[in-house]
Amino acid sequence: MVSSKATKRKPTTRKPTTKNLVIVESPAKAKTIEKYLGKNYKVLASKGHIRDLPKSRMGVDIDHNYEPTYISIRGKGDTIKELKKAAKNSQNVYLAADPDREGEAIAWHVSYVLGLDLDDKNRVVFNEITKDAVKEAFKHPRNVNMDLVNAQQARRILDRLVGYSISPILWQKVKKGLSAGRVQSIALKLVIEREKSIQKFQPKEYWTILSHFQAGTAKKNIFEANFYGVDGKKKELPSNQAVKDILAQIDKRKKFNVSKVVKKERKRYPAAPFTTSSLQQEANRKLNFKTRKTMMLAQQLYEGINLGGRQGSVGLITYMRTDSTRIATVAKHETAKFIQEEYGEQYAATKLHKTKNPEGAQDAHEAIRPTSVLRTPQSLKKVLTRDQYRLYNLIWNRFVASEMTPAVMDTVKVVLEQNKIQFQANGSQIKFDGFLKLYKDDNQTKDNLLPDLSEGQQVKLLDTNPEQHFTQPPARYTEASLVKALEENGVGRPSTYAPTIDTIQRRYYVKLNGRSFEPTELGEIVDNLIEKYFPDIVNIDFTAQLEDELDGIEAGKEKWTKVVDEYYQPFSKELKNADEKIEKLQIKDEPAGFDCDICGAPMVIKLGRYGKFFACSRFPDCRNTKPIIKEIGVVCPKCHQGQVVERKSKKRRIFYGCSRYPDCDFVDWNKPINRDCPKDGHYLVEKKVKGGRQVVCPNGDYEEEVQK
Repeated sequence: MVSSKATKRKPTTRKPTTKNLVIVESPAKAKTIEKYLGKNYKVLASKGHIRDLPKSRMGVDIDHNYEPTYISIRGKGDTIKELKKAAKNSQNVYLAADPDREGEAIAWHVSYVLGLDLDDKNRVVFNEITKDAVKEAFKHPRNVNMDLVNAQQARRILDRLVGYSISPILWQKVKKGLSAGRVQSIALKLVIEREKSIQKFQPKEYWTILSHFQAGTAKKNIFEANFYGVDGKKKELPSNQAVKDILAQIDKRKKFNVSKVVKKERKRYPAAPFTTSSLQQEANRKLNFKTRKTMMLAQQLYEGINLGGRQGSVGLITYMRTDSTRIATVAKHETAKFIQEEYGEQYAATKLHKTKNPEGAQDAHEAIRPTSVLRTPQSLKKVLTRDQYRLYNLIWNRFVASEMTPAVMDTVKVVLEQNKIQFQANGSQIKFDGFLKLYKDDNQTKDNLLPDLSEGQQVKLLDTNPEQHFTQPPARYTEASLVKALEENGVGRPSTYAPTIDTIQRRYYVKLNGRSFEPTELGEIVDNLIEKYFPDIVNIDFTAQLEDELDGIEAGKEKWTKVVDEYYQPFSKELKNADEKIEKLQIKDEPAGFDCDICGAPMVIKLGRYGKFFACSRFPDCRNTKPIIKEIGVVCPKCHQGQVVERKSKKRRIFYGCSRYPDCDFVDWNKPINRDCPKDGHYLVEKKVKGGRQVVCPNGDYEEEVQK
């Protein structure tokens, strides 16, 4: 169903000229496309949406089939005037917004504002912004797809109904400035449930026995093996006594017998090219990019980068909002030829890889790939920013690797036995690197070579090294693992992950500790209320089912008003119940233990939007506030009077400074420690590095081994 406000609009008449008007979303995209289309086309940008639901009120008429009221977005007046004027003087108007639900909705809104006929075939879509792709797309314009528009409308209206209904209750009962939404509530719930699992976790003790053996007398034939079990059955070692019992059965005077040698050749296949979700996860893991940053950079690469000279602005990657791993055949052939010429025929896959899309994938677009494999990252390094280059390099490498041959590993498993006590050694060696030549995956390990052993051979036990361990609790979510969890649970869609994660951080429902999310007290309060009074919102299965119904609208199988109504009717009853039964929460201020240095009244600890802070108990009569500063137990290395304290920048990044600021301006991004450099006497810092932390001298002439 289409809003009646759209059906009443009559097409405007335009003076035909020789110019064709093309309307896209972004100015960067406009420049690139105008260059490809030539002088008979004028390309303007809507700069995103030009109409939306009003911010000041619900904007959805619940009593009249959820009729939305759309208004021009504040600040878009000049853009709308420019588009209307250009449309009036153009022979044809083409709508070339992004090829997804949001882009289709933008095209529909622009069509309404300009008075275009919905029966006109004026919608143009392309998956990559290259000359060939753009020109081909203009040969096959179509109507605005109202199924896509209605799927976007349904999501937008549902989110408005939920957000504008629950948020006022949270403002009234908890504190102002809070919000609740369908997907963000699930994301918050996942973080809180993980934290509860960590708190409930009871570590269990276990032991391992790593031993060294030697075949023959040569030192090169010394190798490691781990205790496996007894008489062919794997045995756990829960205590030191269990270790002692095993070691008591070993006769150190006798050699171990090589009872089994199993050699295999194993293939490791490359990962599929990126989807939106896998790109966000990998960019977070390998580049430490936040999801929002990843999408911003990907948008820039998609819309076009000025390569200089005759090339001008060129879109470097295909559309970055996709859940498909499909690759166009022409791109596969170009890549195969490139691999043969660059790396050799043995690295090019002899058969085109067939990738399997994730379950539930819409497959509307290709996977994220370079628009031309010939534009290598190195050739573009001078025209890209550092972060653009790093992301493009990741996308290019992953795509090219996905079209390469698998790596071949030679593996060997050796079982050593004495008195029925068994140790096991595993070795592996890369026989042929295949795709690993280009793309290092998470599972890649160094060669672990074993000496050439044969069954029945005798080897000498050199030593036994028992070691105590404890099971570890589940890890807290990082941005990468939270995106993965949302995707696996079918909650939200690729385009929603970045804004969702950004929202729960801005609302201070979660905070980052290093790279991991922890729920805040405020987040737990909000989650408890929503879980108690709006259980469907935090029900993962219910939310995933709703996503399937939104997909059904897009496919033309469901009516959007029916989907919205089936969700809203039970939700409205929960709203009424919550409004009546939720009592106003009194978040008590904690005593700070010192007095206000302005009026002398006691200071208290308050909970604000960005966490806890010190404030005067006489607020609002006295508005004195102070940040809560965390001392790290280190005397300032500059003034030797103040304490080094942990602070946060405007972007919430942790740094370290002197407590006597501004009298002392000492500052360091790395954490100072209570030791001086043995070489020059400078203070040392603890620096985060891959694999752990490292103690280094800021002057760069001293470092210690990584501490994991």
